[in-house]
Amino acid sequence: MYVWFTILAGLALLPFLLKTRFPYLGEDCVYTLRSVLLGARLTWYKKRKPFYSILDCFLDAVERHPDKTFLHYEGQAYSYAEVDRRSTRVARALRSHAGVREGDKVALFSGNEPCFVWTWLGLAKLGCAAALLNFNIRSKSLLHCFSCCGARTLIVSAELQDAVEEVLPKLREQGISVYILSEECSTEGINTLSDKISQASDEPLSRDLRANINVKSTALYIYTSGTTGLPKAALITHERVWAASFIQAVSGVTSDDIFYINLPLYHSAGFLIGLAGAIERGITVVLRRKFSASQFWEDCRKYNVTVMQYIGETLRYLCNTPKKDNEKDHRVRIAIGNGVRLDVWTEFLDRFGDIKVRELYAATEGNIGFINYTSKIGVVGRVNFLHRRFFPYTLIKFDIEKEEPVRNSRGLCVKADRGETGLLVGKITKISPFIGYAGNQEQTEKKRLRDVLKKGDLYFNSGDLLRIDHENFIYFQDRVGDTFRWKGENVATSEVADTLTTVHDILEANVYGVKVEGHEGRIGMAALILQEGKEFDCSETFKQVANYLPAYARPRFLRIQNCLEMTGTFKMKKMKLVEEGFDPGLIKDPLYFLDLERKTYVPLTKQIYAAVTSGDIKL
Repeated sequence: MYVWFTILAGLALLPFLLKTRFPYLGEDCVYTLRSVLLGARLTWYKKRKPFYSILDCFLDAVERHPDKTFLHYEGQAYSYAEVDRRSTRVARALRSHAGVREGDKVALFSGNEPCFVWTWLGLAKLGCAAALLNFNIRSKSLLHCFSCCGARTLIVSAELQDAVEEVLPKLREQGISVYILSEECSTEGINTLSDKISQASDEPLSRDLRANINVKSTALYIYTSGTTGLPKAALITHERVWAASFIQAVSGVTSDDIFYINLPLYHSAGFLIGLAGAIERGITVVLRRKFSASQFWEDCRKYNVTVMQYIGETLRYLCNTPKKDNEKDHRVRIAIGNGVRLDVWTEFLDRFGDIKVRELYAATEGNIGFINYTSKIGVVGRVNFLHRRFFPYTLIKFDIEKEEPVRNSRGLCVKADRGETGLLVGKITKISPFIGYAGNQEQTEKKRLRDVLKKGDLYFNSGDLLRIDHENFIYFQDRVGDTFRWKGENVATSEVADTLTTVHDILEANVYGVKVEGHEGRIGMAALILQEGKEFDCSETFKQVANYLPAYARPRFLRIQNCLEMTGTFKMKKMKLVEEGFDPGLIKDPLYFLDLERKTYVPLTKQIYAAVTSGDIKL
């Protein structure tokens, strides 16, 4: 009897003991099970004849629930069936009047609006690859993005006509056909499309029009915004579309959810995770032209949003809005995105309620990604045996000053120790390929890293520095180039920025390293945005950096700006700031210098600048 009592007591205590010893076991198991099931689905899709694409998934959703709302946009609701009909008209108009056929590459230059969605679906019905152009680019960048994908047709929204007219002579020289989503246009060389769409039939198109499309065919060209140089066109295959669409499912999104997209559809976050993921789930999308912190929660309440999307600094923008009594009065239960800082993450949950933040790490063109499926704040993922088995990756030691991996005497890379920051590299295999960039073999080759762990192996160089702790949690540290070396020490810009923004008067901080004549490495500098109506507090800022940062990491120069220049996905641009340096004779913005003797920041005068550059002031 005593033995049975002991056994029963042990079994009763087992869940408690497992929870204590393995606190994330349940979440690990759920993630693994979801991954296995989704992997099996993808394998089945790849083997199906004919190939089953995300478009076919959309068409199945149309059959299942034709009257279900697919898109909410500015007070208008569009059902799955209506979007299907509109996309068919687009496809017929393009086929009849633009001569578009299977395998063609067509560039789409449009903002976040419903016609973007059904134009892309129309192109997919014809078996075309769509190049999604950033609607913020102009002139040289626009021509570059258009030409590198090899498209011969450009579809542009009416509001972007002026941008196209700037480069129209060049497009006409190259024999490019330009179609505008408008009923009328008097500009020679730009053809109207909306009138042709309205006259086209919405009778379903034959599947034979895309009969040769397979899982390895290019579905999209998505441009990596980056922070330097011209954008690169990442080739996105149909297999990659499927894989990215599963992120919603991994995060726990169901067919009953309502997904809020306010990020640009020209980028992988808004398009692949947001739109394609919504189609995979068969859910309703609330589409907004652009992000608005002041209207965000009103939209969520109005449309009963249950899943939101974020990127970069958007959660911080929400935390910077004035506090209201009804901040937790919403139905949002999941937030999917990347780039949120630890302090903002915590504040977001405190203010807006128990929302599962699914912070992820991924790159548009990369072959490795992670997602934080736990409640742990500040991490981008967790080491998982199954995930690592199918998508091999490692962290390797990286020389910040030389900006290259550390190699041993045999010429192989050196693995980073547990807890040490290292460069993330993903092994290039059949299951986890790296396709590269369209029309840019040089940049494609730069992302390939050879002889990593053994001679002849091949890895994708993410260009990102990550860290894995002793509990197997993965932390994003910085992008290569966002880290600089000073006084023989590596300085992570994110750490410095986090410290600066804890100063009450500082709203934004863009941290970078600048060259100083006569010194090795780069010394810290930061461009700051102040809270509205506030002035820069020299002594308080000094106290903060002195208390929380080692001497080598404290920014010696500060620059006060009215706004920080961002990419389309809210990444801070730095190269121009780096090039401009800290010369008060050239920079009109207020500049400050960290005066160690006075223990405060002081205005950076021409005299101080001369003393620094001459070596009279020791850094």
